[in-house]
Amino acid sequence: MFQQKRAYWRNLDNAAKMFSATSSAKDTRVFRFYCELKEAIQPEVLQKALNQTIEKYPVFLSVMRKGLFWHYLEKSELRPVVREEYKEPCSCLYVRDKKALLFEVTYYRNRINFEVFHALTDGTGATEFIRELVKNYLCLSHKEDGLENVELTNARVTVRDQEDDSFSKYYNPDLPKRKKKKVHAYQIHKFRKEYEELKVMESTASVQELLGVSRKYGVSMSVLLTAALIYAIHEEMTRMQEKKPVILMVPVNLRKLFPSDSMLNFFGYIEPGYQFGRSGREDIFKEVLKEVKGYFEENLSKEKVAQRMNELIAFEKNKILRWAPLELKNPCIKAGAKMAEREVTAVFSNMSTVRMPEEYAPYIERFGVYTSTPRTELCACSYGDTMSFAFTSRYDSSNIQRNFYQILEGLGVKVELKKPDFPEQVKPNYEGKKFFRGFSFGCIAAAVLSVMCNAVLTPNLHWAVWAVAGALSMWLALAVGYFKRHNLMKNAMWQLLVVTIGAVVWDLCVGWRGWSVNFVLPAVCILIQISMMVISKIQSHSPREYMIYFVMAAGYSVVLPLLLLACHVITVSAPAVLCAGLSFLFLLALILFKGKEFKEEMYKKFHV
Repeated sequence: MFQQKRAYWRNLDNAAKMFSATSSAKDTRVFRFYCELKEAIQPEVLQKALNQTIEKYPVFLSVMRKGLFWHYLEKSELRPVVREEYKEPCSCLYVRDKKALLFEVTYYRNRINFEVFHALTDGTGATEFIRELVKNYLCLSHKEDGLENVELTNARVTVRDQEDDSFSKYYNPDLPKRKKKKVHAYQIHKFRKEYEELKVMESTASVQELLGVSRKYGVSMSVLLTAALIYAIHEEMTRMQEKKPVILMVPVNLRKLFPSDSMLNFFGYIEPGYQFGRSGREDIFKEVLKEVKGYFEENLSKEKVAQRMNELIAFEKNKILRWAPLELKNPCIKAGAKMAEREVTAVFSNMSTVRMPEEYAPYIERFGVYTSTPRTELCACSYGDTMSFAFTSRYDSSNIQRNFYQILEGLGVKVELKKPDFPEQVKPNYEGKKFFRGFSFGCIAAAVLSVMCNAVLTPNLHWAVWAVAGALSMWLALAVGYFKRHNLMKNAMWQLLVVTIGAVVWDLCVGWRGWSVNFVLPAVCILIQISMMVISKIQSHSPREYMIYFVMAAGYSVVLPLLLLACHVITVSAPAVLCAGLSFLFLLALILFKGKEFKEEMYKKFHV
């Protein structure tokens, strides 16, 4: 009834730009929403339910691409495939240079897992997706029981509404800037687990019991849980450590203040905390609760939240940052994120209530959520009378978790620990790293043995220098191949740069003869362009997928030989002229016969 056409590509929202720059194997920026049913999962039915869900939320069918100034999301023809859980929870979904969807649906026993890279959506978007997925699954598996298909959201919401960048929509540069004093918060320092695998501790409690305690103290449930976590962290601190405050980052759903149907990121955050050890004050739980309550009341106003949101967007719109190349921008964003981490002790994400129609309640046990983290994080959500908690950390110690549950039980809230429901044998995949480390060690060993043999057997010849240089060249070529293995087109472009520059360095080291520019440069340029055509043919790449790499390779093969000819660096002109001429014709053919794709790719790659 209403248009459902997606944009072929779109800019990242404000939060997604940070996630794309800072994600890593240790901090994947992936979070998991799950639903625990009262029955075993049927994978074939779950696949059908996922297919139906994707039809409603096609914005999730996107892959991350890299431009000159920013990453962006591109529409993809890839389709998700349901699998039984097979890897560590919240493992990497965004792998640089790999064209893959940024979410995954798995199952284990009676649990449906939805994992998503945070650059794609936030907790609210993920909640809507898994609600729809669970509803579709139950309708398909219990069709014979007469279970009706109930609409969970507004049917008038279009795909364009789902793709709406609400950060930009509500950005107001005229709002006054808030004044904030930077404070270094207490940092949790514990022994990390081997390989730093993610440690998950789940539990449940009664929503009614939590509400009863909250009302008793005259606070909201979020304030109560925030104060409990602050106090739980404090119980592990020494007197010296009390000089720094305990500060939590608490995400805030901006849709509650600014109307939006967006499925993209649209959240802010506040940073409640407490300074322990102050003279003249009793550091009891009531004091923490009182201060946290005051902070929430003061900082959850629409004006305060808007000021914080504007600050983040203004940083993104800074002219220097916008026009800085992505390779320079990413390290700056990472450094800024690292500095911001010093202002926070831990994270508490309350995803609020997951609501489902009464018809589905007999089949659902509970919903839950947790996230990957390089530190300690608590996530919570509720369904019916069940509040689900999940601590994640990469530390061996679970004292803070224990303290948190003891505090709740001391307040009269019974907490039941749950064993994380995923296969015990799942481990992080380090096979690729092990191979690369083994190869690196082999190259170093070869270099060291060469030096040893040279020093002992032929001390006057110094041939080990060339052996070391050869080992370094081999390592560099394989390192490029390893790190760019997910994208053969990009791999070929990097090999073009490495081989041609490496040949020039070798030529200089052996006494300049010019063979590197006279023969190696034009030969490699032509070979790489031919290999790119072969790769694009074998892998059935569309023009949009291969265009930028063809343009870069052809441009490099035209400009560099002609420049070296003009500077009289190249002394044998025939190979260089042949290389530049053929490359120019190749580039011209791309512009003439694939003009539309050429313009689109150039605009995407160079958007600011």
